[in-house]
Amino acid sequence: MNKAIFLDRDGTINVDVDYLHETNRLVFIEGVPAALSKLKQMGYKLIVISNQSGIGRGYYPPQDVEVLHQYMNERLREHNAQIDRFYYCPHIEQDNCQCRKPKTGLINQAVSDFDISLEESYMVGDKETDVLTAIHAGCKYGLVLSGHAVSDELQEKYQGHIYKDLNDFVQQIM
Repeated sequence: MNKAIFLDRDGTINVDVDYLHETNRLVFIEGVPAALSKLKQMGYKLIVISNQSGIGRGYYPPQDVEVLHQYMNERLREHNAQIDRFYYCPHIEQDNCQCRKPKTGLINQAVSDFDISLEESYMVGDKETDVLTAIHAGCKYGLVLSGHAVSDELQEKYQGHIYKDLNDFVQQIM
């Protein structure tokens, strides 16, 4: 079986800008390409698990997200850090789908597609929904401080699983 790092996208890999779907607005968080490359060297599959409600809200079509993901991987490939697969939920909360985090539909699909051992895998993101997704799926997790503000209460609640950013997470699990 394979091991994986399930990654939230916005605030974990790239700077979070509202409803990112344009390539010219993509900015990687400092150190992320190198961190992803190290994870690949450690034998992890890199899989993005992302809520993209801008599609469900009608702000942009799914094709824009596909183009952005392809562009991200072109840039990451220069660092031997490409994502193995991008999975995203195009729905809004009210759709009550099974793929929107903190539900585990996207992770379940990735586990099936890549023969992943959840016990050897991590979910890393910048919101509590990412942590809850990991807990519901049965994998380990990390909460990074590089995206959305994480309250003192949440930092205390998830003490021992808090990391400055993805690079800090990688350094700690090495």
